[in-house]
Amino acid sequence: MTDITHDRLLIIDFGSQVTQLIARRLRELNVYCEIHPFNKVTDAFLAEFAPKAVILSGGPNSVIDAGSPRPPESLFSMGIPVLGICYGQQVMMQMLGGQVETGRGTAEFGRAYVTPTNEHLPLLEGWFIADDDREQVWMSHGDHVSKIAPGFKVYGTSPNAPYAITADPSRHFYAVQFHPEVHHTPNGAKLYENFVRLAGFTGDWTMGAYREEAIRKIREQVGDAKVICGLSGGVDSSVAAVLIHEAIGDQLTCVFVDHGLLRQNEAEEVVEMFRDNYNMPLIHADERELFLGELDGVSDPETKRKIIGKLFIDVFQKHAGEVGGARFLAQGTLYPDVIESVSFSGGPSVTIKSHHNVGGLPEKMGLKLVEPLRELFKDEVRALGVELGLPKSFIGRHPFPGPGLAIRCPGEITREKLEILRKADAVYIDQIRKHGLYDEIWQAFVAILPVRTVGVMGDGRTYDFACALRAVTSVDGMTADYYPFSHEFLGETATRIINEVEGINRVTYDITSKPPGTIEWE
Repeated sequence: MTDITHDRLLIIDFGSQVTQLIARRLRELNVYCEIHPFNKVTDAFLAEFAPKAVILSGGPNSVIDAGSPRPPESLFSMGIPVLGICYGQQVMMQMLGGQVETGRGTAEFGRAYVTPTNEHLPLLEGWFIADDDREQVWMSHGDHVSKIAPGFKVYGTSPNAPYAITADPSRHFYAVQFHPEVHHTPNGAKLYENFVRLAGFTGDWTMGAYREEAIRKIREQVGDAKVICGLSGGVDSSVAAVLIHEAIGDQLTCVFVDHGLLRQNEAEEVVEMFRDNYNMPLIHADERELFLGELDGVSDPETKRKIIGKLFIDVFQKHAGEVGGARFLAQGTLYPDVIESVSFSGGPSVTIKSHHNVGGLPEKMGLKLVEPLRELFKDEVRALGVELGLPKSFIGRHPFPGPGLAIRCPGEITREKLEILRKADAVYIDQIRKHGLYDEIWQAFVAILPVRTVGVMGDGRTYDFACALRAVTSVDGMTADYYPFSHEFLGETATRIINEVEGINRVTYDITSKPPGTIEWE
């Protein structure tokens, strides 16, 4: 459990695909919150965590089924505000004396409109003020509340949800059938703002406060020991390195691992930037042959990630000895990395993909982890970078994954394909910058596809690789939409790649959102 001194809000996760968006809405309000799966939240956990308020997420289960997920009954006697969302509403009603049923034509999936009752509810300040006196919301439920629990009243209804908004204000219990966290509920953020205000949160979760707190915790954890930091050159590891260096100075040594899976000229640029701008020890570990040799012939994406993760640990272990017996390894692990990588045994969520920097370290390594960004989303890391004084041009760089081009090269990795991919990616990013679009886009890259296609250049037949362009907009990387390039931009970019990059004769654009896809291809 995280040692945080701020007021804390607990989100109990019942397996909704959008639970992380609840956390984002709260963080935007400067409220510190954590997501924990229902099966880990016990009476003892609640007592130790001591939340100021609790939100119960949505989920895929039916509260009618035997053994369906539940929060501890003690939650409802703690005297703190509780907000139930979708499944969270239904489980509140079921546990507090109401009734939930399934079927009978009351399922709702997608856009719906809620209208108010005559009752006033502080949770709904700023709602129902339009001329038509209704709010658009996003529904996703099969079961429905058929009888509200004693003490609750109805404050909003929709055509298929007569109890769309219910509450027992005297106990500070609130419940809604829809999802206020998604952008399809346009006024949903106001509902969360009202809830945290009613719960007494002061909005003290700021990057300035976090910086001071993180520095204190790093010093307490590390003492006078030496630390090595896995530096990739990306925003996450760089912010972690600068933060830790501010805390412990020359006790930190950064290790930049060139695994042969970097973008064009990236190794030189990263090493030069840190050696010229930051007065901290830096080891440039050229391990290209090691990584590419181990990846030779491997095509399964999870296997790739695990090989890269193991080799990173081996390399860091080797260099820990070189710096005089470092006892800690620092990483730029983020909250979304943890959420996507962990499948809680018996819990609601599934592993989306393994992140090489999540899951702890093998005992043989003899190092302990320092992860000062583990509770942050990407945009919060950027804000912390500003707080630490990193250059704006650097903070605004697009994310780059630890496994590098390995996961932008579906199928078997070869040196030929990597070289083609580097050149195509450089052309693509150059195009984006020339058109002034770089800062509008969360992440952009080229993936080389594991197929060759027939083409014609001049009077000759070609049989070369196809590639896919990817560009997305996002706030935190948990959800994303493709960037709406103009056809003129796409045509111009495709022409440049085909003309300038030998080995590619076909260019496609990936218009998949997340979900259902992920941002990276593997």
